[in-house]
Amino acid sequence: MAMNYGELIGDLLKKDERFIVMTAENRALLRDLREGLDYRFIDTGITEQCMVGAAAGLALRGRIPVVHALATFLTLRAFEFVRTDVGIGNLPVKLSGFVPGLLSDGNGPTHQAIEDISLMRGIPNMTVFAPADEQDMMIMLSKIWHSDSPAYTRINLAKNMYEHDENFEIGKAEIIAKGDDVTLLVYGFLFSEAFQAKQILEREGLSVGLINLRCLKPVDEMRFWKRPIIQSI
Repeated sequence: MAMNYGELIGDLLKKDERFIVMTAENRALLRDLREGLDYRFIDTGITEQCMVGAAAGLALRGRIPVVHALATFLTLRAFEFVRTDVGIGNLPVKLSGFVPGLLSDGNGPTHQAIEDISLMRGIPNMTVFAPADEQDMMIMLSKIWHSDSPAYTRINLAKNMYEHDENFEIGKAEIIAKGDDVTLLVYGFLFSEAFQAKQILEREGLSVGLINLRCLKPVDEMRFWKRPIIQSI
C-alpha cells in the first residue's frame, strides 16, 4: 500500500485547497500532519458538537471538511449537529469515526460505538461506509472525500488478508466470490471472519460466495439479485 491515512489526506490537502482537516482532540491518524497547514488544520478540543457545527459552516463557504473523532462521540454526542446541520443541509462534510464498534475494549461501553451505523444511515443524504480493512479503506477514501454528499466512514486499520478490487464505486459492493450453495454478506471488521468461514465451508465441499458490502448507504440493491430485495433508507 503506497500511503497510510495521514499521508493520503496530506497529499489531498496539497492538491486541493478546498479541504480542511478538523479534529476533536483525536490526532491518532494525523500525528504528522499539522506542520505547514496553518488554518487548514483545526483542533477544536473535546467539543464534537462545535466541531461538526463549524464544519457545516465551512462547507457553506465552499470548503470540504474532513472531521475526526472517536466514533461513539462523533455519532452520539454530535448527532443533532450531524443530522440538522450536515445531513438535512446536504453538505459535503466527511466524518471519520475512529475506534468504532467494540475496539475500544480498554475504555468500556462509554467509548464503544455499536449504534453508529444505524444512526448515520437514518440521517437524510448521509452516505455510510464500512471498509473491510486498511487496504480496502485506502481504496475507498478518495472517492468518498470527493463526493458531493455528506459521508460517514468507519476507520479500519486492520491488515488485509485479501487483495481488494481497486475499482471502487459508491453504492457498489465488492464480489469476492460467487457460490451456488451459500453466499455470505459482510461489512467492516468481520470481513476476515467471513473470509475464514468461506474457506472452512469450502473444505466441507460447499460452493460459497462472499460479498464485501463496503457501502451501507446506499446499499447495492441490484448487484446480486434479479430484482431488488433490500430497501435502503
